[in-house]
Amino acid sequence: MRLLQFSTSHYCRKARLILGYKQIEYQVENLTPGLHLLKLKPLAGLTTLPVLLPQQPDEPQAIADSTRIWQYLEQHYPQPPLVLANFEDQRTAEVLEDWLDESIGTATRFVYYDYRAGEGKSINPSLSSQLIIQWVRRQYGMSAPAVEQASLRLSLAMAEIGSRWQYRPYLVGDRISIADITAAALLSPLALIPEYRQNYPWLFERIQEIHIQCREPLPPGLIAPTQTSAR
Repeated sequence: MRLLQFSTSHYCRKARLILGYKQIEYQVENLTPGLHLLKLKPLAGLTTLPVLLPQQPDEPQAIADSTRIWQYLEQHYPQPPLVLANFEDQRTAEVLEDWLDESIGTATRFVYYDYRAGEGKSINPSLSSQLIIQWVRRQYGMSAPAVEQASLRLSLAMAEIGSRWQYRPYLVGDRISIADITAAALLSPLALIPEYRQNYPWLFERIQEIHIQCREPLPPGLIAPTQTSAR
């Protein structure tokens, strides 16, 4: 099994968290933004990442989109499950996943890349990094008004997510769901932005816990517990 991804994409991180939680062996192939189309278009005309290649007889050649990847894996690798036993809880988890995917993940992208192009440029000032950042900003039309609107969406999202995640370990029910994995992945880029680290410490505690549970390395900006205790 092979995962085609952008190494810095939070949607690709979501796919890795799902694979890690299900303890599935897979290989990663990192693609370069823009040039990735040369690899993807022969795969039924795909244009976006992540893409999972099952590499199994009688299985699809390629599965695009993090939600479809989850659905495929849940069907073929049901243990451990990411579907909650209670129907209403599972429905709520799926609604949260869709909201995070379609609205909050995009808002995170706008705020993160705006920060990386400005105050956070020193994180990686290399020419290659800055060229990719500028490519992403042009690709998604990241104007100042659009970034401001994205920042407002994130503020409202923090209130909703905080009402569920701040005082309990899971967004829905009593164990990890696709909602937790989606939130942990799509909000992870904010760990590099001091404003969010200072204002929402509970968020990054949950993100860290989910990554550990899914056996995925922590995102940039977070430090593993053993490293923290050694300081």
